[in-house]
Amino acid sequence: MFPIRTSVPNRYPALVTWAVIAINCAVFLFQNSLSPPGLDVFLVDFALIPARYFIPYALGIDAPALPEYLPFFTNMFLHGGWLHLILNMWTLWLFGPAIEDRLGHGRYLLFYLACGVLASVTHAAFNPTSVIPALGASGAIAGVIGCYLRLFPYSRVIVLVPILFLPLFFELYAFVFAGIWIAIQVLQGVADLFSPPDMGGVAWWAHIGGFVAGLLFAGLMSAPRSRYRAYYADEGVLGFTPRGTR
Repeated sequence: MFPIRTSVPNRYPALVTWAVIAINCAVFLFQNSLSPPGLDVFLVDFALIPARYFIPYALGIDAPALPEYLPFFTNMFLHGGWLHLILNMWTLWLFGPAIEDRLGHGRYLLFYLACGVLASVTHAAFNPTSVIPALGASGAIAGVIGCYLRLFPYSRVIVLVPILFLPLFFELYAFVFAGIWIAIQVLQGVADLFSPPDMGGVAWWAHIGGFVAGLLFAGLMSAPRSRYRAYYADEGVLGFTPRGTR
């Protein structure tokens, strides 16, 4: 189930969303420019290795050269490959602008970073002995999806579901899309608890932590409704209301 379009229009340019996407892409290109040994050192310093905080010097891992908890922040700007980067940035491109439009640029930036940090904390708490570097913007973007669910539950999301070689398109309520998405994360996260801690893979609990943070922060950080200007006549998505409903 891959989202390809949303129905909530924006009144203001999504400057922060664009900037975050640009920074993620720039950091990824820098990663790709490093030699394998240099990349290893870079990931040890900037990616999140939970065992470092729960089992000091576990399996030969030294204390980080940077301030001790900086990886909880920096890991959300790193990615493990082109597909990882493209999927994350595409999802942020779809859902981020509507949230930024409602929160405002400054609040949205704080919201995004807070969701990413809490996603990192959740991942570390559920994988305390892991020595696998965790990285990616997925936790922060999960927060954006959680916020989208709370602010626009009855808006529509167009999703692509490939059946063998046949692409099928469906229009779902946002709460249905987000509900299916988080259910998959929880099921995979629970299954992951019974896997060996030294196995790599998707940071499911980071997604769950970010999503819950987004749900909670949506009500706290939304700008007052009086600050929203009215939509212009040519703004919006054809066939949908300003809140993305039919």
